[in-house]
This record gives sequence, C-alpha cells and structure tokens, in this order.
Amino acid sequence: MSQRLNSRILAIAAAVAALLAHGMEPVDAQAPAAQWVTAWTTSQQGLGEEGVTDVTVRLIARVTASGESVRIRFDNTYGTEPLQIGSASVAQRMRGAALVPGTNQPLRFDGEPGVTIPPGGSVQSDPVQFAVLSRQDLAISLHLPGENVRPSLHRGALVTSYLSADGAGDLTSSESREGLDERITSMWWLKGVDVLTTSVGGAIVAFGDSITDGSCGTVDGYDRWEDWLAVRLDMSGDAARRRAVVNEGIGGNTVTREGLQPAPNSTPGVERLERDVFSHAGVTDVVLFMGTNDIRREATARSVISGMETIIEQGHARGLRVHGVTIIPRHNRAPTPNNSGWTPAKTRIRNEVNAWMRGDAPFDGVLDFDQAVRDGADLDRIAPAFDCDGIHPTPRGYYEMGWSVPLELFAR
Repeated sequence: MSQRLNSRILAIAAAVAALLAHGMEPVDAQAPAAQWVTAWTTSQQGLGEEGVTDVTVRLIARVTASGESVRIRFDNTYGTEPLQIGSASVAQRMRGAALVPGTNQPLRFDGEPGVTIPPGGSVQSDPVQFAVLSRQDLAISLHLPGENVRPSLHRGALVTSYLSADGAGDLTSSESREGLDERITSMWWLKGVDVLTTSVGGAIVAFGDSITDGSCGTVDGYDRWEDWLAVRLDMSGDAARRRAVVNEGIGGNTVTREGLQPAPNSTPGVERLERDVFSHAGVTDVVLFMGTNDIRREATARSVISGMETIIEQGHARGLRVHGVTIIPRHNRAPTPNNSGWTPAKTRIRNEVNAWMRGDAPFDGVLDFDQAVRDGADLDRIAPAFDCDGIHPTPRGYYEMGWSVPLELFAR
C-alpha cells in the first residue's frame, strides 16, 4: 500500500472516530442554551399631540429571531401622566389587524392582567410561552381605559398599526379586525420584544438617525438597510454570525448636543445609550451610524469624534463590540429658518470624520456606507439611483447599504 493511501486511510479513520465520539455526547451538551434576546425595538422620541379615551390599540412588530417564549416591554418615556394598561395580549398577526386563530394570549405583569406605568417609567411583561418565527409579525394589543391619554411614541415607524374609536373598550381578546378601523404609522408605548431563543447568538443594535430610522423607505416594505442585514443574517448558514437586528434610529438624531446650533430635537446618542442599547437583552454588537446631523448643526470634526469615542468607550465597558458607519454624502442646501443647510465646508468635516473612522478610530469594525452609495463621478454626492432627497437613500440605496455589510464582523 502506498504511503499516500495509507495516510489518507488513517485520516479518514481519525475523522470517523471523532464523529462517533461527538455522537456519543449527551444531547444537552450539543444544544446551545436558550437565552433571552431582544428581537425588535423602537426609540420613543416624543409625546403625541392628541389623546384617546377607552380605546384598544393593536401594534405590529416584526421580530428578527425565532424562539419559544416572548416578553414585551412598554415605556412611558415622554408621558406626563401615569399610563394605565387595563389588559394586554400578544398574537401572531395574520393580515391587517386580524390575528392567526388560536394564537392570541393574554399578557401578565407580576401575575396581574394590567399595570400602571409612571411618567418616564418602563415595565416588562411576564414571559409567555409562545412560538415565534424570525421575521414574523406579532400583534400586541393594549386596552387603555383612561381619558385623553396621550401616547409616548416613535413617530415614523414605517409600519401600520391599528386603533379603535374612542369608547370602544377592551378588544384585546378579539382575533378579528372588527372595531380596529383606524390606521396609525407611529408606534405607541411599545419599546421592545424579547424572545427566548437558541436560533441566534445575540442582538445587533442599529443605533442611528433618520437613515437608520428609514426616511424615504416604504411603509410596511421593510426595506431599510438593517432590514436587509437581518435577512442576510437569517439566511446565513453560519450560526456564529446569526444575530437578531433591532432598530434604534431616530430622525434628526445627533451624537452629542455640545455646541450644536440649532440645538438637537431628540435625545443625543451619548445620552440614550442606557435606554436604547444597554437595557436590551443579549446585545453583542452596536452599529453606530450618526454624525451627519451634528455636522449640519455646525459641529466640528473634533466634537463628532469625541462623542463617538464616548459611545465606543461605554460600549466596550459593557463588553459590546461597537462598529462605526461612515457618514454618507449630503448635497449642498441653502439654510432656511428651520434648517442650517449644508455647505462644502461641512462636506470637508464629513470627510475628516470618515477618514478617522477608516483609520485611527477604536471601532471593532467599520461599515463603509459612504463608499456603497456615493456617486462615482462626484464622491461628495449620493449616486442618482440611490438618492431620494440629497440626504436619504432610496429603498434601492438602502438595499445597497445592507448588502455591503461584512457579516464576519458579527462572528463570535
């Protein structure tokens, strides 16, 4: 027998022995332990102008991890009065406001059917045994028995939810769409959905501004850059890369508030880390995509970089990987009373920040969205096919961004 053939037989024998030994291990030793992972979120950013009285609201949330149980978080971040939830339920959504028959289950809060959330407060439901698939729509229904209740909300949710008329009462146990006739595209009080799962190794928080929030995206289209990233991760055969992806973007958001003119119109990134990142379950990675609104508000490159360094430092202190995203081009625009505009000088600051991100920044990885969407003929403009309004990408641009992300950044 040749030496080469003998070596090959010995290698095969060793491989078979290893497989047999692995197959004899207890089943529990092979299966990953289930863990709670946040699989859907949104960022509350203000208080609704109009109140509602004795209504049911049915809120739609598409999760990005499969699992066997769920728990639901509600925040009253901007509420000025205590929020009374009379009853609540969770179900698989069939179509519109209608539920998949037999899936609607009541939520409990420390064993009680209702709960009161103080102004600025947050509550989480008790866990519910509830099978859910990645990219499945859940319907979370709330009965709000109070009068003139103004919602703490995320304004541009890009998903349709449903509301009853005033005085309709408690419809949370109904599987029908009857009575839930009003459509809303803001997200009221619902902050997060956690899934007990073995299907993903953790969660990625997309932490950004309107380009993460999805401006110029399609209502109910799920065509933002992080939606495409979630699809790619879900398709990945590599369990080490598979992650839930959650959206903590706010339109107009800034890294910091230092020296900005005009002042920011939402809580800056450095100030909302605990609420919108660290409080979530199973987070392994943060994708930081901000800076354009700081620069628009007259920030220096040093100010933007300093704010990003603070976010990186705090993320690393929590054991998280923090990945930066280069700031995409923004077309020149004359200032108006409500907008300080964009100039070639601000583009130079953008390019300076991007050069730092690609070179000296202590990020764990960099997503180069600037390169993904810029015009090859003019690197300081968005390519026409990807340009919605000189600031935000089109859905096709978001697609390009989502598919440019190197998945190996998220491997364990």
